[in-house]
Order: sequence, then structure tokens, then C-alpha cells
Amino acid sequence: MQLDICEIFCSLQGESTFVGLPCIFIRLSGCNLDCSWCDTRYAKKESQSMNLEQIMKKIDLFNCSLVEITGGEPLLQGGTPAMISMLIKKKYKVLLETNGSQSIKNIDPECIRIIDVKCPSSNESGSFLPENINFLSENDEIKFVIGSRQDYDFAKGFIKNKLTGLSRQKIHLSPVSGQILPEAIAAWMMEDNIRARLSLQQHKIIWNPDKRGV
Repeated sequence: MQLDICEIFCSLQGESTFVGLPCIFIRLSGCNLDCSWCDTRYAKKESQSMNLEQIMKKIDLFNCSLVEITGGEPLLQGGTPAMISMLIKKKYKVLLETNGSQSIKNIDPECIRIIDVKCPSSNESGSFLPENINFLSENDEIKFVIGSRQDYDFAKGFIKNKLTGLSRQKIHLSPVSGQILPEAIAAWMMEDNIRARLSLQQHKIIWNPDKRGV
């Protein structure tokens, strides 16, 4: 089984409830969306074919038990669920970051699915697959990337109407780097007592926001 891989590296987890922990990132190539604020456009084209054995040998070089499968959009590749299950069998803690346009139904239940629900300023706000709400577990997480007040109001409505069963600790509002001040989102959140948390991209604070492999 072959997968198209953009890059594999180890760094600190910059987002989610696992922020700050050492993490191996397996970035798969290809994406079906074209978000206005995308910071990994290179993942659409940069690719090398690797089988599962080669991937496992690569990540075994890192002394780390947390792995995130990301992209691009990793669920576009049919071999992704098998790779996730293999990682779990090998006792890795596995995170999957997905744009929400593909079904998470057949992903190993031990995998923590982190779904990025696209807001209006992404120009892809109609891409979310509604049935994914039914497959969320209490361990899964939802992220909204916020670039404007319109985005915030969209996220607020989505949380209120569709995410009533998910803990506020698992719902993230993340500002678009360089486009909106975190203070603005923080003020709106405090005013509304919104059932979510403000999440900053830690890797873009520690390193240059355009730096790869971090």
C-alpha cells in the first residue's frame, strides 16, 4: 500500500489540546479545498510515494509516541485509515487533522479526530460534511479558524446549534495569523461566554510563521 507523503518531521504540537507536546507529523499530499488563508499550499504538489513499512521506519527514528496525520487533506487517500490503525497497534497516540469534507466514519475509534470546520473567510464554508457530527466521540476536537467577526458569528452559531454534546475544552477558535488580533476574538468570547477556547498557533509564536518543519 502506497501513500503520497509531503513531509515527515518531529516538532512541538502547535494546536489542539495536545499543544506544547513533542509530536511526529506525517503530512500527506493533496487537498480538495483552496482556503484563502492556507499556510501549507506546498502540500498540494510536493509528494513522494512511500509504503507503510517505509513510513514506520521513518517515524521510528524519532523518540516520540504522539503522531499527527495531517495535510493537505489526509482522508483523500484510501490508505490513510489503514496507516492510522497500524500506528495505533504500534502503541502510538494518533491525531488526525481533517478539513471535515470527508467522512470520518471508518477511522479507528482510538484515533482523535480534529475537524477544521471552515468559516466564511476561508471561501470554503460549504465544505463541511454534516454527517460527521454523528461520528464525533467525546475525545474528538473541532477547530474554527477565525479571520473576521463574520467568521466568529458563524462559529458561535455552529457551536450552539450543532455541537451541544462536545465539551468546550475540545472546541477551538484559532485566529488567522496576521489577519486578526487574538484580543478581538478574546473580547467577543468573554462577552458571549461562548462554549469554546481560544487557541493560538504556538509554533507560529515560537518560530517564524512561515518556517516549515516545525
